[in-house]
Amino acid sequence: MTIWVPDDAGHADLGAHDSFAEGAPYNTFARLRREDPCHWSDFDQGKGYWSITRHADIVEMIRDVETFTSAQGIRMEDQTYEEYMARRTFQETDGREHRKVRMKVAKAFSPQVVKNFEGQIRDLCHPILDAALEKGSLDATRDIARELPMRMLGQILGTPEEDLPWLVDKGDALMANSDPDFTAHVVDQMETDAYRLMPFNSPAGAELYEYARELMEAKNRAGDTDGVLHLILQPDEKGETISETEFRNFFCLLVAAGNDTTRYSIAAGIDALARQPGLLAELKEGVVWDSMADEIVRWASPATYFRRTATRDVEVHGKKIMKGDKMLYWFISANRDEEMFEDPYRLTLSRKPNRQLGWGQGGPHVCLGMHLARLEIRVLFEELVKRISAIEPDGPKAFVRSNFVNGIKRLPVRVTLT
Repeated sequence: MTIWVPDDAGHADLGAHDSFAEGAPYNTFARLRREDPCHWSDFDQGKGYWSITRHADIVEMIRDVETFTSAQGIRMEDQTYEEYMARRTFQETDGREHRKVRMKVAKAFSPQVVKNFEGQIRDLCHPILDAALEKGSLDATRDIARELPMRMLGQILGTPEEDLPWLVDKGDALMANSDPDFTAHVVDQMETDAYRLMPFNSPAGAELYEYARELMEAKNRAGDTDGVLHLILQPDEKGETISETEFRNFFCLLVAAGNDTTRYSIAAGIDALARQPGLLAELKEGVVWDSMADEIVRWASPATYFRRTATRDVEVHGKKIMKGDKMLYWFISANRDEEMFEDPYRLTLSRKPNRQLGWGQGGPHVCLGMHLARLEIRVLFEELVKRISAIEPDGPKAFVRSNFVNGIKRLPVRVTLT
C-alpha cells in the first residue's frame, strides 16, 4: 500500500530550483516516464537539455560513455572550456583520464577496507545520538544526519575536529549553491562571474582551495603520509601526478559529496521512520539490515541527476539527439520508476533485488564512497533504534532549494526513549 503520493501538478520546470523547494516534483517525472521519456526542455540560463527519466534507459545510456560523455560537465549549467578545465574533477572525465585518478583512491574505499571502519563509525554514533535524543524534540538533520558524515569526513581527510563544521558549511555552499540558507552567493539570483573558475561558481571554492593547501603543508611538515589525500598525490605507473588544480578540486569534491549525500539519505530515512507506521518495529526485529541502506538511498535519491553530453548524433525514443546536446539522467525519477519498483512511493526495507541508482551504478562513474555510505547508514540506524521506542514528526520539514541536491535540510521530530 502506498503511504505517500506526490502532489505537484505534473508539469514542473525541471530547470528551476524552485520546482524542488517543497520536495521533488514526482508527478512530473511520472508523466514524463509515461508520455515522453526523452523530453526536450528549453533552459533560460543556457542551452536546453534532454531529460531521460526511465530506469532502463538510464542504465543503458550510463554505460555508453563513448556516445554520452562526462567530459563536458555533469551539471545542467553551461561552461566554457576554460571554466570546465578549471573546475573539473575525475567525475568530469572519461576513459584513461578517469581511471588514472580513480585507481589511486579506489582501494581506500573498497569493501574490504571500509568494513574495518564499522567500530569507528559505531563509536562516533554513540555521543551523537546520546546528545541529540536526550532533547526529546530535535532537528534530526542538524543534530543527527549532519553529524555522523561530518565526523567521518574528518577521519578520512585527517583534519582537526574543530575545523569540521566550517568545512561542512563550505561544502554546503558548493553543493547547495542555489539555496540562500547555505550561501550568500545564490547561483541563479545574482551575478557569480567573479567565481566562474571556482567549483560550482562559488567563493567557497576559493576558501577550500586555500584550506587544502595549508592542510597538506601541515601534513608534509609532520611527515603524515597516510590517508586518501596522500594517495591522490602519488605518481601513477607512468610517473605522472595530478596537477595542483586537480588536487584542489578533488579535495572540494570529497568535502561536498562526501558529506551531503549520506546526510540527506539519513535524514530521509529518519523522516520515513517518523511517518510510515511499522518501520521502527521492522528495524527492531533486525532482519532487514542487509537491504535497508540501499532502500533508504533509493527513497532519498540525494543526487537528483547527472548530466552527460552527446558526442555524436543519435536517436533516443524517436528523438534526434544532436552532437553537443546535454542529456540529464534523472536518477530521482529512475528510483520511482513503476516498471522497476513495486509500490515505489513506499519505503520497503526488505526490497530485494534493489536496483536503485542513487550512486550511479552501472557505469564507470559509480560513486567511490557508496560502500562507506551504506555502512554509515546501517550502523546509524542500528544504534538509533536501540535507543527509541517511538518517533513522530514535530513540525514541518524543509527541503534544499536545488534541482541537483534532493535533501531535507530541517527535520523536526519528537522521540520517546526506550
